Order: sequence, then structure tokens, then C-alpha cells
Amino acid sequence: MKQAIAGVTVPEDREVTVMTVWPSVAAMSLGGIPLGTILGRLYEIPAGFHVFTLGNLFALLSIPLALVLYFKRIGPFVATRYRLTNRRVLVETGLLGKESKSIGLDQFDAIEIVVRPGQAWYDAGDLVFWQGKTEKFLLPGVSRPVAFRNVCMKTHQGYVGVQRALVGK
Repeated sequence: MKQAIAGVTVPEDREVTVMTVWPSVAAMSLGGIPLGTILGRLYEIPAGFHVFTLGNLFALLSIPLALVLYFKRIGPFVATRYRLTNRRVLVETGLLGKESKSIGLDQFDAIEIVVRPGQAWYDAGDLVFWQGKTEKFLLPGVSRPVAFRNVCMKTHQGYVGVQRALVGK
């Protein structure tokens, strides 16, 4: 074994995936129309009684459209995923995970979760990465954003802490 702790690698040695998440259906659109959030807004309508709500009726009627959005989300040639490594946060697309954009773990100091209308029903939100008062990076429609934000911040703190310790020597 080349590692002192299984699964832990020094960032200078090689880049290792810490966590990968897929955007929620809330982030999906068709033809530039944000259908995921539109459907989420419809599903949240509480009018009615017990389980017989207008939102549940819309959910039932929109199953074919929701399935199209879901398969677009995971389709091998169009799928997008967010990957956290021991060096950076990346947005990858397609079957082979081609990088479309990224931010280094030392290029932000805070992450804000913004739940836009239509995302709450999916337990999704946008992660906004900040350096001081400047927005540096955006991950739209992250599924279970609190968990991913926490892992990103812990990884960021570890990376920045080690970098500071190395510079201090």
C-alpha cells in the first residue's frame, strides 16, 4: 500500500475523487426552457386535501415529461455531474466526463446555498462559491446541496490548511 491512510492521497501526488453528485431534475431544461423548476413549482401547489392536492395531480399528469428530464440528466452523451477532488471542484459532461469548468479549493472561502423557486420540491439548490464578496463559481441544481456543501467545505479547509502549513515551513 502506498498510502498511510487508505483512500487518502496528497494533492501534489495525484488528483483523487472525494465525492461526485449529479444535478437534480430541477436543473434540467429543454430548448432553453427551465422545465425542471417549472414542474417543481407545480408539484408544490398544496391546494386540495390530504394526498389529493393539485401538486400531486400535476406530478401524475407530467410523468412522461419528467421521465424525459430524468433521462436527460443521466444520458451518457449529455449528462452533467459535479465532482469534488482533493484539488478542485469540477463540472464534467458526457460519457467520459469531459471537464467544462472548475475551481480550485484555494480559490473560494465560502459556499452559499440558494434554493430558487421550484427547487425545494426536489431537495435541490444552487451552490454559489464566494471569495470574499465576489462570486467565483456556480453549481446549479445540486441534489441534496447541504451534504455536498459540507463535504466541499471540509475538503477546502483541509487543503488550505495543509497549503498554509507548507508555506509556513
